[in-house]
Amino acid sequence: MGKKLLIVESPTKTRTLKRYLGPEFQVMATLGHVKDLPEGRLGVDINNGFTPEYVTIKGKEKILRELKKTAKNADEIYLGPDPDREGEAIAWHVAEELKKVKGVKRKKIYRVLFNEITKKAVKEALSSPQQLNKDRVESQVARRILDRLVGYQISPLLWKKVKPGLSAGRVQSVALKMICEREKEIFSFEPEEYWTLEVLLKDEKGNAFKARLFKYKGKKAELKNKEQVDQIISDIKDKGFEIVSVTKRKKKKNPPPPFTTSLMQQEAYKKLGFSAKKTMLIAQNLYEGIELGEMGQTGLITYMRTDSFRISDEAIKMARDYVLKRFGKEYVPETPNTYKSRKGAQEAHEAIRPTMVDIEPDKLTKYLNKDQLALYSLIWKRFLASQMSPAIMEQTQIDIKSGDAIFRITGSVLVFDGYIVLYKEEDEKEQMLPDLKKGQRLNLIQFEPSQHFTQPPSRYTDATLIKDLEKHEIGRPSTYATILETINNREYVIRDEKKRFRPTELGFLVTEILQKNFPDILDMGFTAKMEANLDKIEQGKAKWNEVIRRFYKSFSEELKKAEKEMKGELPTNLSCPECGGKLVIKSGKNGLFLSCSNFPDCRYTANFHRNEKGEIIIDEGKEEITDEVCELCGRPMVIKRGKYGPFLACSGYPECKNTRNLEEKKVLDTGISCPEEGCTGTLVERMTRKGKRFYACSRYPDCKFAMWDEPFDGTCPECGTKVLRIRRYKSGDVVILCRNKDCNYKIKE
Repeated sequence: MGKKLLIVESPTKTRTLKRYLGPEFQVMATLGHVKDLPEGRLGVDINNGFTPEYVTIKGKEKILRELKKTAKNADEIYLGPDPDREGEAIAWHVAEELKKVKGVKRKKIYRVLFNEITKKAVKEALSSPQQLNKDRVESQVARRILDRLVGYQISPLLWKKVKPGLSAGRVQSVALKMICEREKEIFSFEPEEYWTLEVLLKDEKGNAFKARLFKYKGKKAELKNKEQVDQIISDIKDKGFEIVSVTKRKKKKNPPPPFTTSLMQQEAYKKLGFSAKKTMLIAQNLYEGIELGEMGQTGLITYMRTDSFRISDEAIKMARDYVLKRFGKEYVPETPNTYKSRKGAQEAHEAIRPTMVDIEPDKLTKYLNKDQLALYSLIWKRFLASQMSPAIMEQTQIDIKSGDAIFRITGSVLVFDGYIVLYKEEDEKEQMLPDLKKGQRLNLIQFEPSQHFTQPPSRYTDATLIKDLEKHEIGRPSTYATILETINNREYVIRDEKKRFRPTELGFLVTEILQKNFPDILDMGFTAKMEANLDKIEQGKAKWNEVIRRFYKSFSEELKKAEKEMKGELPTNLSCPECGGKLVIKSGKNGLFLSCSNFPDCRYTANFHRNEKGEIIIDEGKEEITDEVCELCGRPMVIKRGKYGPFLACSGYPECKNTRNLEEKKVLDTGISCPEEGCTGTLVERMTRKGKRFYACSRYPDCKFAMWDEPFDGTCPECGTKVLRIRRYKSGDVVILCRNKDCNYKIKE
């Protein structure tokens, strides 16, 4: 029997796969990409057909040497990274490196796709290996080059004109623009007054209930002020109340479809409070495999990056059999439920589902942590619900007449729970209605008028932003988590008290500058078209270098113009109090500030803030005491103004000289439990005296646990160490690593 080598990207996946393979297989992991464009320079030869320059990623030299050494003695080589564009690119780079080894080039190198990591799926994939998908690789190459061209050529302009360390991106900048535009809608919103009129009634048995005014004098009731309400009450208060119609009808409530990536991210945010990033990291663990006692390392869900509602016939049968056994035949529809994917969906993978429905969430409580169990349960229930019978609701509508007014009661009663027995999209509230009949007279208890005001649009949450990105075809399922994380890390946005995205002044400034100088990059239609072109490359309907060439033709012109004309400031309509010139918003090392446009002739500067209408207000010169507390000495922090703009400083100066950026939070509570045994604290973000960020236990000095890297809430699947660490690279890559220096666990986000 010949020796075989299977190469995947994750150590966790390696352990799971070993359970299903014979002794002839050796399984090795690349720990993500082994090759990428170089850091610190463009790495794309624009004058030579946009040829990319790939270099070995720092730290991957040893892995490549071991792969090549093992490949020499293998008769067959199978490449099994994730079944998407990124995975295809990883496989391609590995294959190209192995072909350089003497003797390996003649060997057979295959591509295998694991859409789920179960024994049956693994055996089937290995029994029908494929060749590398050149079109999919080229689509990923095009995406990487596009992002590099934009990021590495616009970002230096922002560093030079605005502030070092800023970044722009082909997709991230559009997402930021959406957040900024929503905030402007909130600024410009003018609330309008309106009223509702309810009446509290009772029947002859004493049953009390409320009805709302629906029509008045034959027209739909639209009450603008209290005078209208008082007039109606005056007109009908002595007219009595009589039921004029009782309408009942049954309505089906169909089950929701199984999860796609974006739907999973949206629902995990709404039901579990998970960020998109956290959802994807947990889903990756569930896909690659969890140690389940006697069952060993087991993949629990299918591949989690998909835009399709497609379900295999085998999985549908598995779900229907389970529902029949557990709930009964009335919960199984006559024919399997099918769902139509959105226009433009790739349909490359199934919807996200459990690999085996008989692995119920309750059976996993001792193997999964709280978050893993919560997400698995959500996926498991959603999939089964998608193959169950609809719920049946009996809707009741009662109209009550009083003079020229019609009051209406609406309610529904659950007749048959159907899929709701397992999965509720929202709280299903049953309103119990009295047994009322047409012609029945009712007694007035009291009128209950209420004043209301229309509300502005809500700020974006993870869920609503992902929903709109997908609606406008901006980005792809695999990119949403990274997009949201990037704009947050760049301090272009912060999260308000309800975890909604609010743009910072820096976010506004960068968006306005990019909008003025690179309108195509920030145009949603242009960005969506580019995503469609990447899909065409994957489908073999377009050439990658031609797509890049067309893009760069207009982009390079915008770039040349911006290099000459871009200004790192935002004009305002305020006049300088010293010389009468216009004030502009500029960026300094301590944040944004107002400066006179006649600088250096006029050196006026001022702090500023926006009111609820978004209007820029000049701050007074006095120090403003804040609710922030100095993390070094415990005194209150105050807002001061320097030549670089406003900043936070300790009120204990000069004894304590602690300062920080105005928009930077004092202590960010990560919500992650301290890993020290018996400690009840959480990890919070702190700063050293020299301004270096670290994470420490909130119970300091009782607990002195601390770490430099950003913590990730999870347990290492290899050594059991609690709380992992997040490492962010300049390339934009995000990697999760174990804190244990003797453990090599590492996974790319």
